[in-house]
Amino acid sequence: MTLSDIARKLVGQRKGLLAMDESTTTCNRRLESIGLLPNAELRRDWRDLIVSTPNLGRCISGAILVDETIRETARDGRSFVAVLEEAGIIPGIKVDLGAEEMAAFPGEKITEGLDGLRGRLADYAVLGTRFAKWRAVISVGKDLPSRGAIEANAHALARFAALCQEAGLVPIVEPELLMTGDDTLEDCDRTTELVLRTVFEQLRVGRVALDGLILKPNMVSPGLKCPIQTPVEAVAQATVQCLLRTVPADVAGVAFLSGGQTGELASARLMAINRIASRPGSSTPWPLTFSFARAIQWPALQIWAGRDENVWRAQVALFKRANCSRAALIGEYDAEMELRSA
Repeated sequence: MTLSDIARKLVGQRKGLLAMDESTTTCNRRLESIGLLPNAELRRDWRDLIVSTPNLGRCISGAILVDETIRETARDGRSFVAVLEEAGIIPGIKVDLGAEEMAAFPGEKITEGLDGLRGRLADYAVLGTRFAKWRAVISVGKDLPSRGAIEANAHALARFAALCQEAGLVPIVEPELLMTGDDTLEDCDRTTELVLRTVFEQLRVGRVALDGLILKPNMVSPGLKCPIQTPVEAVAQATVQCLLRTVPADVAGVAFLSGGQTGELASARLMAINRIASRPGSSTPWPLTFSFARAIQWPALQIWAGRDENVWRAQVALFKRANCSRAALIGEYDAEMELRSA
């Protein structure tokens, strides 16, 4: 199977990607937020709950794991990779080592992890992964982002992508503009366009095959602290037009991140984006889908609370959020879905 074949299976089945690739620090913080004292066993149990959710493969085409998870086994003794594959879900892996402060660029970050990446990718391929993800963190604010930070992160994304394709893995390139500030829709639009143009320039220079690559961008929206929150339709229109201006037609697909949005808001915006992207004059040359983490996981995590007796109800909630996201892809999502059981 070629890289473009794998990429099409990930983004072209009217399903989405489930990002369960939180770092140990982030996963621990989420467990603490529901009153648990985190440890490796609890993290394993939580991820076991996710991958063993019945019928998850109806909504999810691929799942992004982390190094700890790719080597773990479920309670029934099967590896997490095997559980996912038996559900018809393609296993993937996050390979960056996190964003660190960028020297000489106060308030900005550079993602680490290129050293030794070739060897790690080869190991992950042997373990059964078929794609890999790298996240760049772009801060938005007064005089931010700088050209230097954009170019450094874009270059790292391109190097990651080239190494992935060398190893036979589909790269998911994630240049994430943080959505937590007070920037306006217009600020986000302008910055997203600059970042994406720079990323694709570096991908071309790095000889990355775009038909074997998936872009994971932010939606073009005002920051969560912006006093003016534009309507869903305006976010959708700005997002589609920005992507049409910047993303080459031969890219395999676009999988939106949720970026701290609630599951309900992420689904509503995704529905509007896909509706606009199917109209004559604004139709996209690549399939659109989702790659959500917290927007799918959060209700289930709260229900589970570390208790075995809550696993089934938590899985129902997880499936419901995944199903709502898929419904947004196929034009069937509405607010009433939130009131119905899974």
